[in-house]
Amino acid sequence: MNQIDGRTHHYNAEATVIEGHLELPLQQEIGRQAHANLAPQGGYISRRVENYRLGEVISIRSGYTQVAGNRSDKPGEGWSTLTTVVVEGLNVLEVLTADRVVGQIVTDHPPQGYVPTISFLGTRFENLRIAGHPVKLDLDLGILGPKPANDEPFGPDADLKRRIAGQYNRIRESKSLPADMLERYNRLSSSLGSPEEVECSLVNQASGDYPGPSFGHLIHIPDFGWISLGKLRVTYKEVKAKGETHRKTTVHLTMVDLHLGCATSGTGSAGSLSTNGQTVP
Repeated sequence: MNQIDGRTHHYNAEATVIEGHLELPLQQEIGRQAHANLAPQGGYISRRVENYRLGEVISIRSGYTQVAGNRSDKPGEGWSTLTTVVVEGLNVLEVLTADRVVGQIVTDHPPQGYVPTISFLGTRFENLRIAGHPVKLDLDLGILGPKPANDEPFGPDADLKRRIAGQYNRIRESKSLPADMLERYNRLSSSLGSPEEVECSLVNQASGDYPGPSFGHLIHIPDFGWISLGKLRVTYKEVKAKGETHRKTTVHLTMVDLHLGCATSGTGSAGSLSTNGQTVP
C-alpha cells in the first residue's frame, strides 16, 4: 500500500549496465544492457548481463541492476526507493579498465512534503585503471549534504553551492582546459544556485600517472577521448494540477561517461541510473 494520510506515492527508478553508440571502427548501437525500470506501484526488479562484448572495443565480464520501491517500515517515515547498477570486468580498448563499478541511489520521500533525502552509500570504483595505471579518486558521496530544511530544493543551499563551486573552480583553473569546456563551466558557475538544476560529480578529483591531464572528475586521454566519472545531476520541477502544486526531484547518476575520438569514435556510458518518484497531492 503506497498511501499515507491520503497521499499516494508513485515510484520511478531506472538503471542500465552499459549503453551507447559507436561510429568507428564500426557503426554499432550498444543497446541498453540489463535495463531495469520500476513500475509506479513499486516492488522489486533485477536484471543481469553476462560476458557482453562489442568486438574487441568494449567488454564487460558481467553486470546487474536492481530497482526497488516500498513504503518504509520505520515509524513516521514515507517511501523508499533503491536503485543499483554494478559493472564487473569493464574493458574499453585495453585503455580504461575496472574490476568493479558500483552506482547506487537511495531516496526517502517524506509523508509530508516532497523533497527526498538522497544517499549514494555503496557507490564506488574498484581498481579503476587507465593504460594500466591506477586512478586515484577523491570521492565525496555526501556532496549533496543533508536534505534542505522546509522542503526546499537542493540547488539554492549555501553549503552545497560552496562545494560545487570548489569542483567548478578546480576544473576552470587548469591552464590546459579546452576553450569549449571552459565556456561550459563558466556558464554552469554563473547559474549556480538555481533551484531547477544542480550539476556536479561524486568525484572531486581524479589523479594518477596515466597519460593525459585531469580536470576534476574529467580525464582526457590523447588518442582515446574524454572520460567523465561520477557525473551527477539533480533537477527540481514544480507542476500545477487541479489547483495544487506538486514537486518532483529527479536524480541522475552516470558512473562512467565516455566520449571517444581518433581511431575509435562514439559515446557510451557504463553504470547509469536515475530516480524521480512523486507524491500526490
